[in-house]
Amino acid sequence: MNFVGPSNTVADDCERILRSVQQWFGIEESLLEYVADSRRYPTFLAVDGEPIAFVTVRQHFPQAWEVHCVAVHATRRNSGVGKALHQHVEAWLKAQGASVLQVKTLSASHPSSEYAQTRGFYAHMGYVPLEEFPTLWDPDLPVLQLVKWLGAPSSAA
Repeated sequence: MNFVGPSNTVADDCERILRSVQQWFGIEESLLEYVADSRRYPTFLAVDGEPIAFVTVRQHFPQAWEVHCVAVHATRRNSGVGKALHQHVEAWLKAQGASVLQVKTLSASHPSSEYAQTRGFYAHMGYVPLEEFPTLWDPDLPVLQLVKWLGAPSSAA
């Protein structure tokens, strides 16, 4: 497996991966937004013969970034691909001078076994809960913001 990116020309691959995991990305409008965002924000792929996972990140401030979207193809979930790609992206972010990384996901106050898995992944990656936003996305979709400290920015950044 190797990694590609950052790129903004991988939208077709991102869409194929997202459509394989409809349990997480079943709202068509949102799915298409994530695809479009892969053209606007730095996006990384894990490739094993073909693209099998991606992560799109957004910079909010010089040292603060967000995992905007992450997905692993349904046939490759729970194989370590997401962890390896995320670690690759973290190394790239540190080289850019990032010191903090955040992600927003569905809160535990919403009954979703899929998003319980997502929160478990982020906990395993070292994220900690910061705040819950009951109506940020929609009153029926409470948001949990998680953060991860990447370390002090390098003096080269």
